[in-house]
Amino acid sequence: MHEDLRRAVEEQFPTTRSLLEDLVRMPSVSAPGFSATSVRHSAEAIAKILRGDGLQNVQLLEVPDAHPAVFGEIPGPEGSPTILLYAHHDVQPPGPDYQWTSAPFEPVERHGRLFARGSCDDKAGIALHIGAIRAHKGRLPLGIKIFIEGEEEIGSPHLDHFFGAHLNLLAADVIVIADSENWRVGTPALTTSLRGLVDCIVEVRTLEQGVHSGRFGGAVPDALSVLSRLLATLHDDNGAVAVGGLIHQETPPLDLKEDELRAQAGMLEGTHLIGTGTLTSRVWTKPAISVLAIDAPPVAEAINQLVPVARAKVSLRLAPGDNPDRAMATLTSHLQSNTPWGAQVSVTPGSAGHPIGLEIGGPASDAWSRAFQYAWKRAPVEIGIGGSIPFVSAFREIYPESEILLVGAADPTSRSHGPDESVDLNELRKAVLAEAIAIRLFAD
Repeated sequence: MHEDLRRAVEEQFPTTRSLLEDLVRMPSVSAPGFSATSVRHSAEAIAKILRGDGLQNVQLLEVPDAHPAVFGEIPGPEGSPTILLYAHHDVQPPGPDYQWTSAPFEPVERHGRLFARGSCDDKAGIALHIGAIRAHKGRLPLGIKIFIEGEEEIGSPHLDHFFGAHLNLLAADVIVIADSENWRVGTPALTTSLRGLVDCIVEVRTLEQGVHSGRFGGAVPDALSVLSRLLATLHDDNGAVAVGGLIHQETPPLDLKEDELRAQAGMLEGTHLIGTGTLTSRVWTKPAISVLAIDAPPVAEAINQLVPVARAKVSLRLAPGDNPDRAMATLTSHLQSNTPWGAQVSVTPGSAGHPIGLEIGGPASDAWSRAFQYAWKRAPVEIGIGGSIPFVSAFREIYPESEILLVGAADPTSRSHGPDESVDLNELRKAVLAEAIAIRLFAD
């Protein structure tokens, strides 16, 4: 049973891999300061691929000031259900080239993994969907829509505009989002929860301008010292979030051990883990605060001057069940009430995304679970993800009757958003096979 799909996936996998390699060669960074033209070229290339695979109504979905998304569809037999396949073609900035073992936008295979920016997050998701469609060789048993977003890595800021303009176009019975990961290499997973997100810029000021550090130091505070002390109040001595009023949840530990987590993250020897509770709850269902950046004079340009102003970008991940607006207000209140020495402080809110919990047990999740069992020879694990995907909560709110699944080809060693991002090619092959089979099983 399903051996025809297995053979098709195996025969076509060199083409699937070539597709992924072509995609990652396009530097489609959506962040401000990078070329919007590169993101558009990526969208145009994907549209060309979809047309070549026989999809209909292929188009770039455009709203003002947004990076383009891509849409295409294949109508199913009369009365059959429709599945919407989601991925995103924008990627994170690569960071400094010297941190990469090979060039970030030139795919290289090492030890069965393909390395490049976007190789797992999320151009593997695009290759997964297209590979699964191709495996059916033009005889799909149901309707397929494919939606490839272009702004996920910057928080999907034009969500409302996209749905306002394309509400009916994106409607489907099932929404499959290929932007998650498996439990580990060799163990597939269905993702059942995502943390939410708020971030902000916090700025402190102590002086009208910089002044001599010898003449005034010891009596006059500098802004960088104030900012450092303020940021230190965000965690307690255990490294747990010290901002009151946020939701915390415990989740079963599964079989994750400290040594494995440390290896996945590449933690340096001697560095301690932070937080309390099970390891899975710390990274899935409890809040987490990170300082992502600080604006201050670089060391190479430092002079003997008290710094008058300093800024930091603070990111707060939210546990499922929390509310971004309330959390942002809570974080702002904490920063304003804990600023030392009477310094002036301002907090400017940035991105926001809702956390989400997904129900498992519908016909689509049953089909995907059975398909995972076939492709991996083992049942999937239900996991959470510490990151955020804004479109998930938006899909659930706007299409409440649609079943939503979160899947992917990545694994905890893929280094999404970091240097040497990669995808295990055998895991990608299995993910393509599983989706191809799941489409058949769901149609049945």
